[in-house]
This record gives sequence, structure tokens and C-alpha cells, in this order.
Amino acid sequence: MVLSHNLCTVLKIPHDPVALEEHFKDDDEGPVSNQGYMPYLNKFILDKATDNFDRQDFHKMCWTLSSRKNLEQNHIFISNDDAFKIWCIFNFLSEDRYPLIIVTEEIEYLLRKLTDAMGGSWVEERFEDYKLKLNSKRQCLLVWELISLVGSGHFSKGMDHQTLSMGINEVYQELILDVLKQGYMMKKGHKRKNWTERWFVLKPGYISYYTSEDLAEKKGDILLDGSCSVEPLQDKDGKKCLFLIKSSQKSFEISASERKKKQEWIQAIQTCVNLLRQGRPAPHHYSRQKRRELRLKQQAEQEELELRMSELQTANEAKQLELENMRKALEEAAASAADEEQKRLQTHAELQDRYKMELEREKLVRQEMEEQVAQKSTELEQYLQRVKELEDMYHRLEDALEEERRARQDEETVRKLQARLLEQEAIKRAELEQIHLRQQRAISETEAEKQELEKERLAKESALQGAMKQLEVLEVERRGALEQYQAVMKKLEDAANNTQTWKHKVAHHEGLLRLIQPGSKGPLKISNWGPAAFSEAELSLREKQWQEMKNQAAQAQ
Repeated sequence: MVLSHNLCTVLKIPHDPVALEEHFKDDDEGPVSNQGYMPYLNKFILDKATDNFDRQDFHKMCWTLSSRKNLEQNHIFISNDDAFKIWCIFNFLSEDRYPLIIVTEEIEYLLRKLTDAMGGSWVEERFEDYKLKLNSKRQCLLVWELISLVGSGHFSKGMDHQTLSMGINEVYQELILDVLKQGYMMKKGHKRKNWTERWFVLKPGYISYYTSEDLAEKKGDILLDGSCSVEPLQDKDGKKCLFLIKSSQKSFEISASERKKKQEWIQAIQTCVNLLRQGRPAPHHYSRQKRRELRLKQQAEQEELELRMSELQTANEAKQLELENMRKALEEAAASAADEEQKRLQTHAELQDRYKMELEREKLVRQEMEEQVAQKSTELEQYLQRVKELEDMYHRLEDALEEERRARQDEETVRKLQARLLEQEAIKRAELEQIHLRQQRAISETEAEKQELEKERLAKESALQGAMKQLEVLEVERRGALEQYQAVMKKLEDAANNTQTWKHKVAHHEGLLRLIQPGSKGPLKISNWGPAAFSEAELSLREKQWQEMKNQAAQAQ
């Protein structure tokens, strides 16, 4: 809980003790185990962190947690603060994988920077000897091994502890604090126009100036961007080594102590402005990225080379094995060639005799096959003739079925005509019955109307006679329709007989053929006017109509 609270304080995020208690309430291994604390650290602390915290405070807290257990202060000649700075530099230069290590190339880069900061000369042979010892074990160091290496003074022989500490501090400020250049220079004021000595610190985005190098009192910043410029000035007002910094807000006149430092500052500021214009990071960040990319490229090339060498070695071994097998095969082939030749001569005679026997047998088989082919050809012709005859029969059968279908259509037409005549006859009979009923009513009228009714009766009788004549005409037409119906029935019977005949013929030739039979016929209904094709429904309908008309006539009487 104390660690979590301190981490939240340093990272400037709210601490939630309830979530901590909830996270560890069922943990059997205890809250101090890595298995239990790391998920909580990632989820509730690190995932909530932003960029608004002080990284130096965070580094110092992590250093406090790890240094007491791992740092052996008795074996090194540097202070705890210098060891902390080496620890921060290690975190910057280490590889992006856990556990953190620093490779040989980055070790050399750090030691060179440290030697240059101390003003010493780089001894290549000394580092090569150390690199050979390092490669015999492994090609990297852990952070505590790097602190021991720098603190042992192996690469700073002839330098006192203060010089080593100053060199460590300079490398720390450049790599960790992003200080590109720093030093005392004179600055001209904007209001009073007086010259004051200030401690200037150049970083990638700005230049800060303080009253002294202990950075206790900060006096202001010069913001840098892509539009800034720096240019030398002529000596004036008794000041030498002048140059002008033009920012987007103000212009600053600076005086260096000597021309070399003036040129160094102008070059450093111009380099910083160029990096801002190109959107690139600080030089040490950019060089570290390039070194990592180069290492990854070399590592990939090395792995590819090793893979190719392994493939070539495997291919060479396979080739050697193949050549050895070929040599053995050639020796075995040479040994067996003589035996094969002797066997070939021996079997040659046997093959000639066998060939003659096979030739005679082939002739007999060919003759038998030719006879079978001739027989099959005859059977095929007969089969084709039979198929042709069946096709003719099928065509004739289709014609007979078409003729039967037309006969059925004629029968249906005659039946409809006969039904229509019967309907007209029924209507006429109903009219006659109505007339008869009216005559009966007229007879029962009073005697005064008898004579008039007699005339009316005579007129109705004449109308009845006319209707009787029409009925006779309808009777003649009905008989004609009946004769047509009988002729159609005769024609249908002939077609059915013809179809039956063809059915027997086709069944004789093709047992699987089934003809479409004509529909079954029900018994013909016979009326008192002669035979007619009535269905049960039609007859019931006509009887119902006739009964209704009869009832109406009775009611009228």
C-alpha cells in the first residue's frame, strides 16, 4: 500500500486504496508477490499515467527501491548520486526487452562519451581486451555490472574522483536531461540595456538562462522553433564575440567569452533549429535510434547468413551423401553389369522361343476377335432395325391417340348441343304449362267474361299450336343431334378399337410400353324424349327447376 501510494503520488494520479484491497482480498500468495502485484500495477497505476509527471522524481523513486538491495557501495569509487546517474543512462541505452541489458556497442558509446567529457584520450586496446573478456561470457552487461565497471575506474585511470564525477554529470545532462550545451555568457537586457552574466542551458526546444550554474534561480527562457535563426554580430559597445538569436517573440544579443565558444554556440543553436524544422528528435536520441536500427539490421543479416550457411552445410552434406551413394551405386552397377549381360544372353533365346509362341497365339486370338466383331455387327444392325420399327409403331400410336382425342372433342361438342336443345325444350314445355294453367283459370271466371275468354282461349290455342310446331321443329333438331351423337360414338368406338389393336402390337414388341386408356363411361341417362348424356348433377338441377315452375303455376291457380 505504501509503494502504491508513493507511485500514485509521483505519477500524479489519484490513489484508490479500495481497489487495492479488492484486488488482493482472495490472493493466496499474498500482496507482495509479483504474480499478485504486477497486474494491479499495470491496470490501476501505469495504465492511468500521463506525461504530466516529473521523470526525475520517478527515476529517483525506482532507484531508491532497487539500489539498496543490488548496489555494492564498498566496491566502487563513485558516489551514490553518480551511481544513480549511471543507472538512468543505462535505462536510456539498454535494449527494449526484459531483463534490461546494455550491449557491447552501447557500452563503448558510453565509455567514449565519458572519456571525452573527462578530457581524456580513448584507449582502443584497453576496451578491446575488455570486450574479449566480455564476449567469453556474454556480450552484454546488467545495470549493476555497468555501475561497477564505471565505478571501478578501469577506464578512467589517471583521473581523480572529482573529474570522473564531472564527466558522469555531463554525460547524464546530455543523454537524460537533453542538455545539448551549457555555459556562462553575457546577455544584453531588453529594458535597461545592460550586460549581465548568465548560465545558459540549451535543450531541444528552448534555451534557459539562470543566475548561476547551480540552477537555483531561473531568469527566463528563449523558445526555439523552426522560424528561429542565429547570426553573428560585429563587436560593439566594448563587447566581443557577439551573436544574435531571433525567436518568434524577441531577439537576444549574447556575448561569448571567446570566438571558439561563440562558434560552438551558434552551431549548436542552428543544429537545434534544423532538427525542429525537420521534426527530428535530439541528436543523442536520433543516434541511439540509428544504432538500434543498424544492430537489428546486422542481427537480421547475421541470422540470414547463419541460416544460409546452415542451408549450404546441409546441402553440402546431402550432396556428399548423394555422391557416396552414387559411387556405391556405380560399383554395384559395374558388378552387376556382367551378370546382367550373361542373363541377357541366356534369356534372349528363351524370349525368341516365347515370342514365336505368343505370335501364333495372338493370330488365333485375332481371328476369334474378328469373328466376334462380325457377329456383334450383325446383332447391332438387327437391333437398330428393331429400334426403327418400334419408332414407327410409336408414331402410328401417337396418330391413333390424336384421332381418339379429336373424337372425344366432337363427342363433347354434340353433348353440349344436346343439353342446350333439352334446356330449350324444357323452357317451351314450361311456357305451355303456364298457358294451360291460365286457360283453366279463364274457364273458372264468371259467365259474363266467358265469350271474351273464349276468344282469348282461341288466340292462346293458336299460340299453343305455334308453340307445338316450334316444339316439333326442336324435336327434329334434337333427333338430328342424336344422330350426330350416334355417329360420333361410332367414330369414337372405331378409334378405341384401332387404339386397342395398336396396343396389342406394341405390347408384343415392347413389353414395358403402357398405352393411355380412354376414360371410363357411365351409363347414359334416358329421358322421355330419347337418349341423352346427362350427368347426375345436371338431371337434379333440371328436375328442381321443373318442380319450382310447377309450384308457381299451382299457386297462380
